Amino acid sequence: MNKGHVIEHIKFALEAKLAQAKQAADSAHQDATHEQSAAETQYDSLSIESGYLAHGQSERVNDIHKSIALFTHSFNQDTEIRAKEGSLVQLIDMNNVMHWFYLGPSEGGLKVTVQQQDILVITHASPIGQALFTKQLGDEVVLTVGECTKYFEVDTIL
Repeated sequence: MNKGHVIEHIKFALEAKLAQAKQAADSAHQDATHEQSAAETQYDSLSIESGYLAHGQSERVNDIHKSIALFTHSFNQDTEIRAKEGSLVQLIDMNNVMHWFYLGPSEGGLKVTVQQQDILVITHASPIGQALFTKQLGDEVVLTVGECTKYFEVDTIL
């Protein structure tokens, strides 16, 4: 797996997410300021609701801008022997199935596909992130969610 290709795919996914959020924010802003959104009675709350939606969408755009800045820093991290933010990690489960994770600063759950392999962005706040951070090659990673426990081995850290 080429870490540079993974980083490019994550950048592209973040930019696409930003473009989608900007479009939603613009649409919500237009709806909030349209003349048909003006309140007709004191009980008409459409304009207020539209304003809240526009504000929320603008906050979403700001959050994605912050995530892109955080990822830019994580992309420049050097490879180390321990899993940390900016690491691309391959785990192998008990059935010899490979799982790829990018340890990111935010946007946990973002998934990209590179060379027909799914790579999931995880953060330190997630259960798998807590179990994985600071692990080394060959270490066992134990993930317990509810009553289900899964075991993995750290196979690759890039």
